[in-house]
Amino acid sequence: MKTIRDFVRIIDTQTIVVLLLSLASTFVCLRLKLAADIPSSLVGIAIIFPIVFSINSAYKRREDALGYLATMKASAMSLYYVHRDCPKGGTGESENAKNAARLIQSFMGAITDYLANGETGSGPRFMKVYETASEFSAFNETLRPAGVQASDVTRANQYLYSMLQDFERLKNIHQYRTPVSLRSYSRIFLNTFPIIYGPYFAHISEKYGIGFGYLVAAIYCLVLVSLDNIQDDLENPFDAVGSDDINLNVFDDYKKLF
Repeated sequence: MKTIRDFVRIIDTQTIVVLLLSLASTFVCLRLKLAADIPSSLVGIAIIFPIVFSINSAYKRREDALGYLATMKASAMSLYYVHRDCPKGGTGESENAKNAARLIQSFMGAITDYLANGETGSGPRFMKVYETASEFSAFNETLRPAGVQASDVTRANQYLYSMLQDFERLKNIHQYRTPVSLRSYSRIFLNTFPIIYGPYFAHISEKYGIGFGYLVAAIYCLVLVSLDNIQDDLENPFDAVGSDDINLNVFDDYKKLF
């Protein structure tokens, strides 16, 4: 059932419109006797290869984003442990540990808010991320009066740096997508080829029957437009639209560790 739901999710209004236009094109070509055996290999050369490249590129960006989120979570938990264990007499219930947990959740929440809401540039959500990071940097310096060795303070700052570095990498994935010109090319031809191929579907109708010709036209349309929709879903892995999007509530499973 999940497979069927995921498939139905990529069929949208665009699919229906192109499908109707493709069937209409086939009908017109049959009426006007415009039938031609157009090479089907043209679809592979002009469309399939570029869209497969785009999908692979988008999928790699998604996998890279998952890797950056993983290292960010590891750095965040390591930073929490520094604040929990390094101060003299510190315990998991210390005020220092509680403040560290609060700042980590605030930092991760700001990143989630920035990525999920589609903001680009240095807007208020972006500034919130760095305001929280600045607060955390100042908080790291409170380790020195607590008797923590300088090497441990440096380690805490390195963890914070690693979190910011991963955020900037996620920000780049969020802002810079697959090549725009290639994306435009694929989108135009994926949506127009089922219509342009009307003479080919008319040829199939004359050779194998009208019903089979319309069926082939519908299948061509579903395959090509669905590929376009899959690319759209993968293009932004943070918008929570497609089945393969990243869960940005990245720290919910870690709250019980604090």
